[in-house]
Amino acid sequence: MSLRDDLTAAVKAAMLARDTARTSALRMIQAKLKDTDIAARPKGVNAIPDDEILAMLRSMIKSRRDSVALYRQGGREELAAKEEAEIAVISEFLPQTLEGSALEAAIAEAIAATGAASPKDMGKVIGALKAKHGAALDMAVASAAVKAALAG
Repeated sequence: MSLRDDLTAAVKAAMLARDTARTSALRMIQAKLKDTDIAARPKGVNAIPDDEILAMLRSMIKSRRDSVALYRQGGREELAAKEEAEIAVISEFLPQTLEGSALEAAIAEAIAATGAASPKDMGKVIGALKAKHGAALDMAVASAAVKAALAG
């Protein structure tokens, strides 16, 4: 079952459960997906692949995290809570990301495989990580960890 099918099934389930907040968040994801599909049409693509959908979902989460910080800074806790609820719904469609010791082991393996020795080799290590772990990486976290591993 593709990510699109999962999303459609989740919308139907939320509608049947009369969960308006979840239905709203899922429809927002579908709208963004449709916009992304339309933007890809000039490239000859009618529907973007799952890996681009995952990137779209990650960018949606990032923008919501930024909004949460701004809402909290402005004392708008109810809006921050709404954004966090949307983050939770969006996160359900992302694969489990590598964290902690699993991420460190993957980085050590990539460094060994590429023979990286200094921060100048960061691109090689990131490329190896993407090739092997792709969707399971949060690139912001991974690049910071690679940078730290190569610096020390």
